[in-house]
Amino acid sequence: MMMHWVCYDRNVPATLTPLRSVADLDEALAQSAKNPLLLFKHSVECGTSLMALDELKRHLEDASDAVLYRLITVQTEREVSDTTVTRLGVPHRSPQVILVRAGEAVWNASHLQITAEALRAAELRHI
Repeated sequence: MMMHWVCYDRNVPATLTPLRSVADLDEALAQSAKNPLLLFKHSVECGTSLMALDELKRHLEDASDAVLYRLITVQTEREVSDTTVTRLGVPHRSPQVILVRAGEAVWNASHLQITAEALRAAELRHI
């Protein structure tokens, strides 16, 4: 029997702002010249993505205010997800986090590599 994982009832922290358009992505990438940007590519149908979201939420409990956190839901924002690949040169994975400085990807992780500890270490290394 196949299980479907859906996280529509999961609370997304207010600090994790959804990117709903390519214009939103462009704005976030431009803002990364001033503040580091962490993109989280999320699948609402994937159990591993739900675990990664939980890790991100744990990280956000005491994360830096200097970092911008943005969410790309791959099912509903396919164009934004695809554009992220071309703009940053990071192959698509889901779940995936990409840390961006000045419009360039400086670090990324996917699947079970996404932990609160890994996110904290990456931010400390690149902020």
